[in-house]
Amino acid sequence: MTERGILFSAPMVRALLDGTKTQTRRAVKMPPSWDCIVYTDFGNGWWPYRSDDGESPNYDNNEIPLRCPYGQAGDRLWVRETWAPHPDFPETTRRGIYRADTECKYDVARWRPSIHMPRWASRILLEVVSVRVERLQDISDQDAIAEGISRVGPGWERWHPDPDDTEHTGSTQKPRLSYMGLWESINGAGSWDANPWVWVVEFKRVTP
Repeated sequence: MTERGILFSAPMVRALLDGTKTQTRRAVKMPPSWDCIVYTDFGNGWWPYRSDDGESPNYDNNEIPLRCPYGQAGDRLWVRETWAPHPDFPETTRRGIYRADTECKYDVARWRPSIHMPRWASRILLEVVSVRVERLQDISDQDAIAEGISRVGPGWERWHPDPDDTEHTGSTQKPRLSYMGLWESINGAGSWDANPWVWVVEFKRVTP
């Protein structure tokens, strides 16, 4: 079993704590040395391979799979989030406070970015259940909900115009539309239309 750090924004941390987020999608980053990429279905989803001839993988021709940087089933991910040392205790006591906590009573002048969070300050540990590769736009409504999209009234947070929202509630009944907005809020305008290959990491929270 291997442990790795993984970054999450404050809204996604709250979704993890609420138990509504059990999946994350991250764009597949291809090594620059890979001149030709093919995707092959081995029964558990499509996986990227380097191929010398552009055909199906052949282990005899130096064709290797691209390993998921977030691990495989059974590995663990410790969550990196925006944090600060606890102001009531010396930093040597290794106690922290977290920006994602909406009821945080401390006025912290300088929060520390999630990428610099040390392992000891992490309060959320996840166990990888499964990993697969798919196109971003192949996400189902069920998986969009598992990504931790926010509830708004009777529907889901709406980031883009929805013709069906005739009462202008600011929500949508289409989970995929809500997730599309969430993805673009993180990855930039047009990133949804690019429809990249993504790692789909499903996980469960490890009880502290």
